[in-house]
Amino acid sequence: QVQSVESGGGLVQAGGSLRLSCAASASISSINGMGWYRQAPGKQRELVAVISSGGSVKYADSVRGRFTISRDNAKNTVYLQMNRLKPEDTAVYYCNADVRYSSGSYRTFGSWGQGTQVTVSS
Repeated sequence: QVQSVESGGGLVQAGGSLRLSCAASASISSINGMGWYRQAPGKQRELVAVISSGGSVKYADSVRGRFTISRDNAKNTVYLQMNRLKPEDTAVYYCNADVRYSSGSYRTFGSWGQGTQVTVSS
């Protein structure tokens, strides 16, 4: 399994911005996709954004227009630029370096990292 290490989280006021990074343990140019997920206290982990090997992107409705996912294959890294942050964006953000779309849903095949905490104060 491809492993990943997330970084870039922190505490920010509502309306602020953060940029998360995810470094993969293997070349990401041949991987189906990479995705960012988040898990808030007491809630299930949810998909935030995914980017395919060809650069196609998909966002959760709650972040569309505010978050941007991008990838740098040369650095085996995927980024999540988060703008206009809201308190409800508070969660631990995880990256998965092997995400595949099958039968109408995204499935993860990479190992989960330790995540990075994002806290948005009101």
